[in-house]
Amino acid sequence: MADNARAKRLADLIREVVAQKLQRGIKDPRLGSHVTITDTRVTGDLREATVFYTVYGDDEERKAAAAGLESAKGILRSEVGRAAGVKFTPTLTFVADALPDTARTIEDLLDKARQSDEKVRETATGATYAAGPDPYKKPAEDDTTETDGDAAE
Repeated sequence: MADNARAKRLADLIREVVAQKLQRGIKDPRLGSHVTITDTRVTGDLREATVFYTVYGDDEERKAAAAGLESAKGILRSEVGRAAGVKFTPTLTFVADALPDTARTIEDLLDKARQSDEKVRETATGATYAAGPDPYKKPAEDDTTETDGDAAE
């Protein structure tokens, strides 16, 4: 369990160092302020780190940011090594985070459900039941007295 805590601390440090270096230290125009580091995960042996990022923009900007991160990988790994002080600096792999796209898809589905519910509400307004206000069959008053009389015999 101590190894997991160490991997978590190293992942947090990598996330902070990479984010700060992207913001202040790298002058690549492909890596502007539209790149956000969302998460980092480190393997149990502390040899490999996966850095998740999002890019706010179109597909062309996403591709440019991916190329920029790939070209800056060496500089970023050196910064992580300096900050971490570990024997072996983990290799960095950059992966585009699918969470924003997934959240957008869920929001779109929820909007469709709300619109469908509104249509049902509009259709139901002023509608009456097909079988009348009380659709359940009830025995007639005279039927109950006959069954009571039969039970008395």
